Amino acid sequence: MKIVSITPQEAKALADKGAVLVDVREPGERAAGYIPNDRNLPLSRLTPVPVESSGKPVIFYCASGARTRMNASALDAIGGAEPKIMAGGIMGWAQAGYPIARG
Repeated sequence: MKIVSITPQEAKALADKGAVLVDVREPGERAAGYIPNDRNLPLSRLTPVPVESSGKPVIFYCASGARTRMNASALDAIGGAEPKIMAGGIMGWAQAGYPIARG
C-alpha cells in the first residue's frame, strides 16, 4: 500500500471523526507545540508494531511534512489500514488556524 498525503484540513476532518494523529517528532520539538489528543511516536523509536487505531485512519505528522515524506515506507508499515501523512506538518496545521497544545 502507498501511504497517502492529505492536507491539514482533511486531517482535521478525519481527526474529528476519530482518526489517530501521530506526532513523529522528538520530545524536545514536541514541547514547543503539538496537536491536542495526538500520540507521540518519535521516528528514532519506530518499531515494526502497528499503531493501535481500532480500524480508524492513522495520520502521521512532523514539523513541516519533510520527515514524514522521507520515512513514508516505514510509516506505511505501522500505520494500520488507512495510513496517511499530513502535508505541511504541524506548521500547516497551525497556519490553518487549528489548535496547538503546549508543554
